[in-house]
Amino acid sequence: MALQISATNPEHPALLLELPWHLPLEQWPDDVLVPLPRGISRHVVRYARAGNEVIAVKELAERPALREYELLRDLDRIGIPAVDPLAVVTGRADGDGGPLESVLVTRHLGGSMPYRSMFETTMRPATMHRLMDALAVLLVRLHLAGFAWGDCSLSNTLFRRDAGAYAAYLVDAETGDLHPQLSNGQRDYDLDLARVNISGELLDLEASGALHPSVDPIEFGTEICARYRSLWEELTRTSVYPAGKYHYIERRIRRLNDLGFDVAEMQIEHATNGDTVTFVPKVVDAGHHQRQLLRLTGLDTEENQARRLLNDLESWMATQDDYAPGDPLGARPEVLAHRWVRDVFRPTVRAVPLELRGAMDAAEIYHELLEHRWYLTERAQHDIGLDTVVEDYIENILPQARETLLPTAD
Repeated sequence: MALQISATNPEHPALLLELPWHLPLEQWPDDVLVPLPRGISRHVVRYARAGNEVIAVKELAERPALREYELLRDLDRIGIPAVDPLAVVTGRADGDGGPLESVLVTRHLGGSMPYRSMFETTMRPATMHRLMDALAVLLVRLHLAGFAWGDCSLSNTLFRRDAGAYAAYLVDAETGDLHPQLSNGQRDYDLDLARVNISGELLDLEASGALHPSVDPIEFGTEICARYRSLWEELTRTSVYPAGKYHYIERRIRRLNDLGFDVAEMQIEHATNGDTVTFVPKVVDAGHHQRQLLRLTGLDTEENQARRLLNDLESWMATQDDYAPGDPLGARPEVLAHRWVRDVFRPTVRAVPLELRGAMDAAEIYHELLEHRWYLTERAQHDIGLDTVVEDYIENILPQARETLLPTAD
């Protein structure tokens, strides 16, 4: 059987042709390999260079190679964080004409490392918890899309930091299945497999002396299940809000924040019986909100201020007619953010007289007004406009704040 390279992009076969397919993967020469860390695998896996691309090559039988290739393409189409499938190479033979296993070729995710290799370093426990949060987000997103992984582990997951965000990516889809929807039993089975695999690999690292002494492998495996269940409940429970009751949306965002997650994307769908809201979660690093707000709006604030302002910006953007994430015809986030600064942020801050602000800067004033709006809205159980909030804030809150800042007589 002649060598065949099946790929969706016509450039990939040309890039791959010069690789030594007549050799078993274990015998590939060093001049074509790239020394990158990799997790443990039941198959032979190597990183190689094809043109300007760094690729991952995995040897396995033809049928599972083709199946995994199609599954990875399906995950790409539905926007799941996973490695990019490039090709399947079949019909390999050695120099004597003997058959060799087929290979699956994927693109190496730049700047990423296998979770297992991350845990082999002397990582602080707090960072490890954020890594596990990112893995819980990936599992939730897979299950929401109807994908049962069947082999979640530290070796089958890549970790990457992107502009301050922590993100986990699926590497190995060989045991996965894509369904229209997963049952609770399928999700529980997948989650239990993840718990066993993760605790098992952590115990292995502990035995080798590579794990931080404060980390309990069993507790960590259990923790990811708890984080998964909390996030799944908050994201999937059905809520149809009365049209215009946007403080309900803010309440959901606050609960996600309390769980340690942020909102990467929010979509509001309008219907006759009310508004439904969809969230996509993310895990972020310290200072991420400051950098993002500065990039979008030019506002330089403290981290907690930036987080609060970004939540308000995201909620406001979702109400705009030209807000269409992923649609090239929709307004860019920077354009909408500029509009929010011009039409919402600045007029609201300017409504508070300069002489009453004391030492508070514009970002702190707006943050205070958002907190006061939250309080008034929760008390009234309906949305309160910013104009009303500003009036009440000036009349009832600022005088008390100024009194606490005045020096007292001895």
